[in-house]
Amino acid sequence: MNGVASVVFVVDDDEHVRTAFARVIRSAGYRVETFGSAEAFIERADLASCPACLLLDLQLPDLSGLELQHQLHAGLPIIFISGHGDLHVAVDAMKAGALDFLSKPVSDTVLLDAIERALEQARQIFESRVELADIQSRMDHLTPREREVMMLVVEGRLNKQVASALGAAEKTIKIHRARVMEKMKAGSIVELVRLADKASSAPPTDAGS
Repeated sequence: MNGVASVVFVVDDDEHVRTAFARVIRSAGYRVETFGSAEAFIERADLASCPACLLLDLQLPDLSGLELQHQLHAGLPIIFISGHGDLHVAVDAMKAGALDFLSKPVSDTVLLDAIERALEQARQIFESRVELADIQSRMDHLTPREREVMMLVVEGRLNKQVASALGAAEKTIKIHRARVMEKMKAGSIVELVRLADKASSAPPTDAGS
């Protein structure tokens, strides 16, 4: 998203590895934040304010990389780094939603290619989240009656049918409908339906989001 800088989080308990990765990532023009443990990452990383991806070591001193992965929301693309080359763990990580699994040592080119793919996915996720938050903010400004009118309108009900369903005068429904269109910033019923569909399809938030 324009004006919002992406960030690459690096979680590895080896300080030399963190420093090396950070140097390569910064040289490609990305912002990077490093953490020596899963707990430090959980406590200090800001996962909501910008598009982000996670470069995650499989073996950590507290939680393992897989355990940390299971605690995080699905909206954070993860690239696993491991020096152990454990195929079974790699399969488990990918099944759980990891974007990539790289074995140490990893070349700068391979690393940066994986990061670019992860950040592209992160940008799409972030833009979708921002849009959904904006739609929800608009809906929060609707009165309970306006919300009722909106739900019936997006079902395709005519003003007369909405009035009958809600036990109100058709003239009153027209006023509510106009206010709904204004508050939702919808230029047409088709646009209103699109906004309502997006809001209803939004996944529930969880503790990692």
